[in-house]
Formats: sequence, C-alpha cells, structure tokens
Amino acid sequence: MDAGEILRRYGRGDRTFSGLRLVDIELLQAHLSGADFSHSDLRQARLGRTHFAHSSFTQADLSEALLWGADFTAARCAQAQLRDADLSGAVFVGADLSRANLIKAILCGVNFQTANLAHALLIDADLRPTSDQQTNLRSANLEGANLSYAHLSGAQLAQTNLSGAKLCRAQLGQGFRPESPKTDLSGANLQGADLSYADLRGAILCGANLTGADLTGATLAEADLTGATLPSGLLQS
Repeated sequence: MDAGEILRRYGRGDRTFSGLRLVDIELLQAHLSGADFSHSDLRQARLGRTHFAHSSFTQADLSEALLWGADFTAARCAQAQLRDADLSGAVFVGADLSRANLIKAILCGVNFQTANLAHALLIDADLRPTSDQQTNLRSANLEGANLSYAHLSGAQLAQTNLSGAKLCRAQLGQGFRPESPKTDLSGANLQGADLSYADLRGAILCGANLTGADLTGATLAEADLTGATLPSGLLQS
C-alpha cells in the first residue's frame, strides 16, 4: 500500500492500517489522527509533522523513521520499536510509550509531558534541548526505564517518576556554556534509581526523593539538593 492509498482510505473514513508493510513510506504533514497502525512495519518511514493524535502504534516498527515535529498526543505506542528514529520536536503529551524501544533515538525538544514511558529503553538516546525548546518530561512516568548513557542535559524532569530507573552514566549536568539551561529534577521520584557515574553538575534536585538511589561515582558539583531526601533517607537542609 502506498501513501496515496492510505490518504484516500482515510478520507473515506477507514482508520484501520494495522499489520501493513509500509517501509520507507512518505507521509509528510498529513492528518491521520485516530488511525490504527498497530503491528505495521514503518521502518525508515518519513512522517514529519504528521498528525497522529489518538492513533495506535502498538508494537509497530518505526526504527530509523523520520518523525520530527509529528503530533502523537495521547497516542498508543506501547512496545513500539523506535530505535534510531528522529523524533526531534515531536509531541507525545499523554501518550503511552510503555516498554517502547527508543535506543539511540533523537528526542531533542520532544514534549513527553504526562506520557507513560514505564520500562521503556532509552539507552544512549539524545534528549538535549533544541535551539528553541527544552525536552519536556514533566510528570512523565519513567518507572524502571533504562536511560543509561542518555543525554538529558537541560531537560525538564520536574515531578517525573524515575523510581527504579537506570541512569548509569547519564548526562544530566548543565552544559558548559553559561547560558545552558539546568536540568530540572525538582520533586522527581528517584527512589532506588541507578545514578552511578551520572553527571548531575548544576542539576536542580530540590525536593527530589533519592531514597535508596545509587550515586556511586556520580558528579553533583553545584547541584541544588535543597529539601531533597538523600539515599540514606535523611533530608537535605
């Protein structure tokens, strides 16, 4: 099935495109909200700035896809394969990305506010800010997610659930330029998280819960820990 056929079927009211082989398809700036692409093969697809709000990509393969600026608001993407995909500036507000594979994905400037990323794989993913916006993970659920080696400098992680998450050697420190935004982890739940050898230079950890967290070798120079609960359970004054 080609892009033209999908758009014609969608225009006739069809929303079911599950289980299709759509490798290398191009659907730029299209309107496909509410469509079902679950279990479809969309590897290397070019879907930039397309509207997929409330659509389903459950167990779909979007590896190496170009999805910059796409709208996935409230989309269902559980167990989706997004390895090496370019999602720069995409919107995933309220989306379900539980157990999704985002290894080495480009996630700069993505809005994940209130999204569910529980047990997702974000190893070596790039979540640094773009020139005009920070990556937003406020109030997102990243419980048990693997963010080892991820680039999170300048990300907004306030009130985020990172309990049991793996952040080994993650880059959460402020950039080297004076104007670089600080990583905001205020009020975040980092209970039992693995932050071993993580870079947290200048990070905002006010009110964060670090009970039982592993901070072996972590760099915390100039980090703000006011009101944070330390790994020992003591409150930082």
